[in-house]
Amino acid sequence: MLNKVLIANRGEIALRILRACRELGIKTVAAHSTADRDLKHVRLADESVCIGPPRSADSYLNVPALIAAAEVTDADAIHPGYGFLSENADFAERVEQSGFIFIGPHPANIRMMGDKVAAKDAMKAAGVPCVPGSAGALGDNAEENLALGREVGYPVIIKAAGGGGGRGMRVVHTESNLLSAIDMTKAEASAAFGNPQVYMEKFLEHPRHIEIQVLADEHGNAIHLGERDCSMQRRHQKVLEEAPAPGLTDEERNRIGARCAKACIDIGYRGAGTFEFLYENGNFYFIEMNTRVQVEHPVTEMITGVDIVKEQLRIAAGLPLSLTQDQVQIRGHAIECRINAEDAATFVPSPGKITAFHAPGGLGVRWDSHIYAGYSVPPYYDSMIGKLICHADTRETAIARMNGALSELVVEGIKTNTDLHRALMNDAAFQMGGTDIHYLHKKLGL
Repeated sequence: MLNKVLIANRGEIALRILRACRELGIKTVAAHSTADRDLKHVRLADESVCIGPPRSADSYLNVPALIAAAEVTDADAIHPGYGFLSENADFAERVEQSGFIFIGPHPANIRMMGDKVAAKDAMKAAGVPCVPGSAGALGDNAEENLALGREVGYPVIIKAAGGGGGRGMRVVHTESNLLSAIDMTKAEASAAFGNPQVYMEKFLEHPRHIEIQVLADEHGNAIHLGERDCSMQRRHQKVLEEAPAPGLTDEERNRIGARCAKACIDIGYRGAGTFEFLYENGNFYFIEMNTRVQVEHPVTEMITGVDIVKEQLRIAAGLPLSLTQDQVQIRGHAIECRINAEDAATFVPSPGKITAFHAPGGLGVRWDSHIYAGYSVPPYYDSMIGKLICHADTRETAIARMNGALSELVVEGIKTNTDLHRALMNDAAFQMGGTDIHYLHKKLGL
């Protein structure tokens, strides 16, 4: 097992990693900015190292500072969490070149999946279904691009090969707008991602966003832990997630899950990962793979009983997976609400001091958060301050349990989006299940 892990992140995921390390007897080092010296995991870690001022570029994205922090504390591994440098292949490479273990996939896998064209090609070769579209990056031949658009069928979507997080994409409804859309997306992609390549896909009208959680070790073993439905989104950003996906059959789950696990073996993947799909009319269409632990991993943990972060640590230590596919069992239903420090109506961030705080509790209620009464939410980072997860035997009971837990949650001194989540729990379409990725956007009138 690993001896000491440097946690190269902040907030709730840093605390989540620390707790998993403690259970495995691993010492921890909290790398933090000057703005985060009072974070809960910094106080609880065996050691802490300040890596720079508040700005992310000067701290959590400062590769030399993180490597130096690992060196001075004699850490033997670095866990990047999610966000920041978690899917940066150059960082993973630098970590390994410096003699440390990167708790995540091989740099080559991160690089492959970071390029949406290369990722799609790899998935096609592995038998994972993809959205109809271009075989690779679009060229400069206008007639070929127009012909492809007619073949795929409108509407189509032009996506940046190096994009992500809902950026670098443009929907085209008519042939007359295709060429200008390609040119504009190329220019945006070059400026935002340093990669002008774009590709074309069929734009699905009413898809759901369903993703498959996978784990793979260095011994040729790979399993899936079922699916999550992440369709409730605002401007391509997830608001809440649930598992399993409403209406999905065991046959569909096992079929797509097995393909994802096989793809991991085919590409030599290691660690935790998530295959993201658009799902429409019973068909799955691969869109991307996230090569890290996901924000929404707790809903999968609640329905399977598998500690995903502990599995990451075990895999990084060179150990085989602690269970086989036959041992994975899905029990009940879980929902996760992302609690943000923001106005529930305008979504404007609301940093500041938390004057009063009370966490909800009870059977099947989980609260993953770094906040406490007296803690000041800084204005420099993502606005998420916690994740409220509720698990029950049925989806209906999970919704009722979440309603109760949201009413118990007290966060005073700042604004939160709790009211939005309460409205969603009482929304007839959500209660029915199976809403598409456009539903919340339309409901909010955006």
